[in-house]
Amino acid sequence: MQATISIIGMVIALGLLAFMVMKGINIFVAAISVSLIVALTGGLDIYEAIKVNYMTGFVGFFRNNFLIFLAGSMMAKVYEITGASKSIARLLLKVFGAKNAVLAMILATGILTYGGIAGFVVCFSLFPIGLEIFRAADIPRRFVPGVIIFGCCTFSAIGPGNPQVSQVVLVNALGTDLMTHATVGFACTILTLVLGVVYFNLHIARAKKKEHFVAKPFDTFNDEQEVPGAFIALLPLILSLIAINVKVGEKAIVPIEYGVFLGSVLAFILMRNFVPKEKTVMEHVTASISNAMMAVSNTSTVVGFGSVVSAAVGFNAVVNAMTSIPGPDLVAVAVATNILAGVCGSGSGGLGLAAPILAPIYAARGMSMGILHRVMLVSSTGLDTMPYNGFVVTVINGVCKETHKDAYIPVFWANMVIPIIVTIVAVILFTLFPNWP
Repeated sequence: MQATISIIGMVIALGLLAFMVMKGINIFVAAISVSLIVALTGGLDIYEAIKVNYMTGFVGFFRNNFLIFLAGSMMAKVYEITGASKSIARLLLKVFGAKNAVLAMILATGILTYGGIAGFVVCFSLFPIGLEIFRAADIPRRFVPGVIIFGCCTFSAIGPGNPQVSQVVLVNALGTDLMTHATVGFACTILTLVLGVVYFNLHIARAKKKEHFVAKPFDTFNDEQEVPGAFIALLPLILSLIAINVKVGEKAIVPIEYGVFLGSVLAFILMRNFVPKEKTVMEHVTASISNAMMAVSNTSTVVGFGSVVSAAVGFNAVVNAMTSIPGPDLVAVAVATNILAGVCGSGSGGLGLAAPILAPIYAARGMSMGILHRVMLVSSTGLDTMPYNGFVVTVINGVCKETHKDAYIPVFWANMVIPIIVTIVAVILFTLFPNWP
């Protein structure tokens, strides 16, 4: 009976969390509030639930991932202030033309995140690019958040070799590497990209019959900004990506956090002549640290809620139900990962919670940790983009100054539905071809 009440409390808490965030309530206030509901219905002492369970999850995620957030934030700041990200976007827009503006924007986002700039902070440098590109193509402004989130959180996040937080979490938890089972990984990456571009093109074409790009009063445009050449802008990203994927035996030569940080230093050295003189280097470093703190804290806030959920009496019943789903084990893995990512409101947070729980269960059943890694990574990009996701809140409300009412629907279809479709494809491919490298 207590387990049933606990599960009902979890469902109510998740629904209320989404509602509160949609209403613009601070994510920390919302997460603490719904954690209390889970504690009350889940047989937990309220004080212990917040002091121990919530803060253990919060601090644990912060400790394990702050350095990669910080390194990615440093890289993002260099590309923002030098105009390097704008250089890459302008090159792609020139190659593909205004009629393919969405593809250009998505590829620009994917290149930056794949090269090591944390998806959680790259939005700060991508937003002004999105404004420029969407203004040139007369695309309604409300689509900017969805395109940025898609570029950061889907195909570039699941691509083999990338140093994004979600993949790093699995490397550390499962003892795998960034390129594990790359064949299926690249297939899923390409499929996600194609489906996303098709969706946005169709949806935007329909919207443009009634809407146009309308700038907000605080939007600024700098079409005349001098930017570095695209080759110079791409070079640090390429070298950083290579560095973190070169191994001697089973061990990478350069740790992921170091590789991304060194890439940011190289980018600054190569493009230092394009750094504005209005602020000192230390002021930019301080801003990078603040961006990283905000991004990791937003995610840790909801991960803390997930830790309270995992301590509730009904949680084991939920895990047992998910891991006992009839059919191939990979189906259960995908379902469990998606649900836990949804509970945490974060793909990386969900993986941090799911990997220690699922790895021993499926290792005992003989599943390859490489396959587990790839399926969990792909499936973590589905329900993680709930309205209360820290990155979704940051991009829609904080960076783009849009509302969930206007901007969330494209996020739902492109960043939740499409990844779930691709997860099904990944499960089918691994079931049919488990020995693909």
